[in-house]
Amino acid sequence: MIPTGTILVIGAGSIGRRHAENLATLGARAELIPWRCFQRDTVATRRDVAGMVIATETPVRLDLIRLCADRGWPFYVEKPLAWRMAQVAEIRAAAEPVARRSMIGFMMRYHPVVRALAAMDLSRTFRFHAEIGHDVRKWRQNWRFAESYAAKAEGGGVLLDLCHEIDLMLALFPGLRLHDVRSLGHAGFPGVDFATSLHLSAPGGAAGSVAMDYISPVFVRRLALATDQCRIEADLQAARLDVLTASGQEQRAFPFERNGMFLAATRDFLALAAGEDLPEDHLRPRFDRMRATNDLIAAAWEARKFTGQIEMDL
Repeated sequence: MIPTGTILVIGAGSIGRRHAENLATLGARAELIPWRCFQRDTVATRRDVAGMVIATETPVRLDLIRLCADRGWPFYVEKPLAWRMAQVAEIRAAAEPVARRSMIGFMMRYHPVVRALAAMDLSRTFRFHAEIGHDVRKWRQNWRFAESYAAKAEGGGVLLDLCHEIDLMLALFPGLRLHDVRSLGHAGFPGVDFATSLHLSAPGGAAGSVAMDYISPVFVRRLALATDQCRIEADLQAARLDVLTASGQEQRAFPFERNGMFLAATRDFLALAAGEDLPEDHLRPRFDRMRATNDLIAAAWEARKFTGQIEMDL
C-alpha cells in the first residue's frame, strides 16, 4: 500500500537522493528538500505530507522528529539515531506518538545472509565476531573525509558511521552486554575514532566482538559464529554463507543487489505510513522496537577509550 500524500525527504546527500529515487520507483510521491533549504514553519503548515525520510546529519534530527510527532507524520530516520544516551532518550520520548509507524535505517537487517542467519538455531553459539573495514578515502568520488560529517568529534567517527554491525549482533543475539570499547584516533581529528572494537557478551554466556575501521585497504564485511556443532562464516559483501562441520562444508550463495535492501526497507515504511498491518517480522527496524540498538550504540560511543593513533593522509 502506498500513502496518498507526499513523502518529504530531508537531506539531499547521496543517501537522501537514493531514498527519493527508491520512493519514486515504488510509486510514492517524493519531494527532496536539501537541509539548507528546509523551512520548518512552512513545512509544518503543509496538508499534503504523508511522512518524512530524515537523511540529514545526525545532530539535527531531534527537531525533525518532534515536527513529525506534532503533525502525526510517520518518519524513516537514518542511522545512527544519536551518539549520547541522553540524546537517545530525548528523541525516543519525542517520537512516541508516531513510533509504531516509523522506522530507523538499519537496512542491513534485510540482507539475505542476515535473514538466513536469523532463521538458524544460534542458541549454542559460544563465540561471535563481526567486522567491517574500508579505506575512508575511497568511499565516493569527489568526497573528502575532512569536509564530511564523519570528521566531526560530535556525531562523527567510525563507530557511528559503520554501526550496522552492532545492530546485526543485537538482532542475532538479543540482550548483548557491553564490556569494553577501544579506539584508535588521528592527530588531525581529535575525538574522532578511526578504528574501534567492542567487546560484548550474550545472555547465554557467549563472548564476542564487533570491529570497524576506516583503514582497511580492501572492503571487508564479515561475520563469524562458533557453536559446539559448527562454525558459521558469513561474507556480507559477497553474499555468501559457509557452514563448516566435522563432516564437511556447506556453502550457500544468495542473489544480492545492495539497493534491494533499501527498497525492502522503504516498502515496509510506506506500508506502515499508509496504516497497513504488516506480517510480524522481528528483524523489521520499526522505531519503537529499536531501543536496545540505539542505546547500545550511544553507550559504546560514550565508553570509547583511545589507546593510540593511526597515521593516514587525509
